[in-house]
Amino acid sequence: MAFKIATLKFNIHKWSSYSYNYIPENIYVDKPADQSSRWSSDSNHPPQFLLLKLEQAAIVDSITFGKYEKTHVCNLIKSLKCYGGLMNDHMIELLESGLKNDHIPETFPLKNEIDSNHFPCRYIKIVPLQTWGPSFNFSIWHVQLNGIDDPDVVKPCMNWYNTYREKEAIRLCLKHFRQRQYVEAYEALQKKTRVDLEHPILTELHGLLVTQGNYDACEDLITKACEEGLFEQYISDQDYKPKWTAIEPVSSGSESTDCRPGMRGGHQMALDIHTESLYLYGGWDGNQDLADLWCYNSLNRQWTCLSRNAAEESGPSARSCHKMCLDYERKQIFTLGRYLDSSMRTEANLKSDFYMYDIENNKWMLITEDTSAMGGPKLIFDHQMVIDIKEQTLYVFGGRVLTCTTEGERNVTPQFSGLFSYHIPTNTWTKLRDDCTELRSRIGHSMLFHPKKRALFIFAGQRSKEYLNDFLMYHVDDSSVEIISDGTKKDVSVTGRPDNPGYQHIRNFLKDPSKKSVPAAGFTQRATLDPDTDEIHVLSGLSKDKDKRDNVKNSFWVYDINKCKWSCIYKNENTGQQYWTKMQHVEPVPRFAHQLVYDHVRKVHYLFGGNPGKESLPKMRLDDFWCLQLCRPSPVNLLRRCKYLMRKYRFQELSSQDQQKAMLYLQRDLAAVIDHNSEAETQEFHLLASTLFSSGLEDEEMYDSQSSFSESNTSESYHKRTELFDLLVEFFPENMTQPKGNLVDLIPLC
Repeated sequence: MAFKIATLKFNIHKWSSYSYNYIPENIYVDKPADQSSRWSSDSNHPPQFLLLKLEQAAIVDSITFGKYEKTHVCNLIKSLKCYGGLMNDHMIELLESGLKNDHIPETFPLKNEIDSNHFPCRYIKIVPLQTWGPSFNFSIWHVQLNGIDDPDVVKPCMNWYNTYREKEAIRLCLKHFRQRQYVEAYEALQKKTRVDLEHPILTELHGLLVTQGNYDACEDLITKACEEGLFEQYISDQDYKPKWTAIEPVSSGSESTDCRPGMRGGHQMALDIHTESLYLYGGWDGNQDLADLWCYNSLNRQWTCLSRNAAEESGPSARSCHKMCLDYERKQIFTLGRYLDSSMRTEANLKSDFYMYDIENNKWMLITEDTSAMGGPKLIFDHQMVIDIKEQTLYVFGGRVLTCTTEGERNVTPQFSGLFSYHIPTNTWTKLRDDCTELRSRIGHSMLFHPKKRALFIFAGQRSKEYLNDFLMYHVDDSSVEIISDGTKKDVSVTGRPDNPGYQHIRNFLKDPSKKSVPAAGFTQRATLDPDTDEIHVLSGLSKDKDKRDNVKNSFWVYDINKCKWSCIYKNENTGQQYWTKMQHVEPVPRFAHQLVYDHVRKVHYLFGGNPGKESLPKMRLDDFWCLQLCRPSPVNLLRRCKYLMRKYRFQELSSQDQQKAMLYLQRDLAAVIDHNSEAETQEFHLLASTLFSSGLEDEEMYDSQSSFSESNTSESYHKRTELFDLLVEFFPENMTQPKGNLVDLIPLC
């Protein structure tokens, strides 16, 4: 919001209950040292609430909750909702979230926009749902509302909101009149108000389809709409469907396993999108670390061994749990870090060597024997490293610091590495952040660099025995940190006050209530980023329930950066050996310590190797190779679906008029648009012929039991065409369509 945010004055209008001296008015003042300065309900059973009334209507931007200075048994609310509106009996949900069980004040953005226009509120209702302690009542220590109450700003918003409500009421009436065929009322209201029910294209579609029953003209109109890209928004809103394909490399003439990489986990892969070449280095085969470098070319589907032992060619020693980045503009690969067994952690071995591989000249180069001597990280493993190709800068974050191990020091507190940058042209390391509260270091996490947003996305991982589920952004140009999600609750908050640097970005979470489903806390999940679609992809690895033997399960998540929304597009929780033996050529067996890379130009993932987590075979590693494509309906498929719906309804209409003509139409026209790969659609097609032989009485009974218009004067054909129209409208952008609600649904039952 461009205007200055101020503290809004309010009073307590209503409350559900209170206990003893913990009256609702206590929330007016912020006294973190006074444990009696709070509102407490007399019960922890909903519904409990506080209803706040602003001194005047305002655009409420956020709500801040103060807290007691120490951990307290009645301290906080684990989950809550906030509602707002101009009247206390007609409010909408503004927030669903919860407070952390600590002493730090939290500020939550509140929904205050409809169609990118701000709306005012006079009432704010706080509804606690769950406490941190199961046997304690709800307590709120302090509430501060932040927003704008300047009449010069609020009045235009109020006028817009009133106009919006009036317009939506008229559109609901228009929809109702048209559905019931109240033609005169519809035309009179539209002429008087000059309010459009929908986009002219959809009005034309309704006339051709519902009024005239001209199905051929409807198909032409839908085809034109598809060609003009009107279905693109619908397609982008659909969840992906994963398509796994096992890759069987083409043999170079020998059937020996020497023509492809062997079994391993903890290896690294990097992709050159220009040459469609995938590079794989190192890993652990269950018995020893590896030092081989391989290249897979997706054009000829062949692996090539570039180096059997890189250490013999001035390259890095055998290693696992390292990291590797590829600069596809300059054809350079960088590798850093490695794991050492405790018996190998001597002072002489704990230097952090740093290598670069020149792809065009097939040559390794040692950049430095020890990055810590140059201001870089110490020897680390299970860290993350990404590259900013444009600025020729590497970013390294997290990882466990390896230290010398002596008798009596095995239980020493682990050290975690901070955030570093390495500028390639000047050979310069810079420490950007130490391990700190704002940016907690960890191992087994994910970190991705977005070249257009100039930001690092960091999430999940493990810190000692704690599994993390937070989600952060680090802006590389100004070194600021944004907390997208702290991982402790469904929604997001900003620690402190509304001037927190990450506040405006986090507001976007409120625009989509479906964001609440997020991946579980995990370790060794694999993530990729598509800078063109602004999406993050996550393939699950080891879950946080590490002690359970069935904790390695397949799931794939997509995060839409612009919509701030997670979607689980795939989950398979089968754990039986018999099932995975049967499915081994259909999808990859669950695993961890695998590697996943993404070609964002061709939209293909590649997966290789890993540890299947078999208790009976602890040394077993995998060498299977897969590609994954994320599929959405194409415009062509969506157009076919629309034609199928129109022809199905046309057939049903014909079957009640001329059964012979209907049968010919079924065999010729409807069969031509059936997706025979769809079992449900094929089965439905086969069942349609049965409608030709059903009695009129059965049709009438079915219609009377299902139709919401049975008491109206609409004909059955008009009703069925309206039903089809509503189905087709779903494929168009929401700003083009009629209201989704119905007028009759606004009438209370009592």
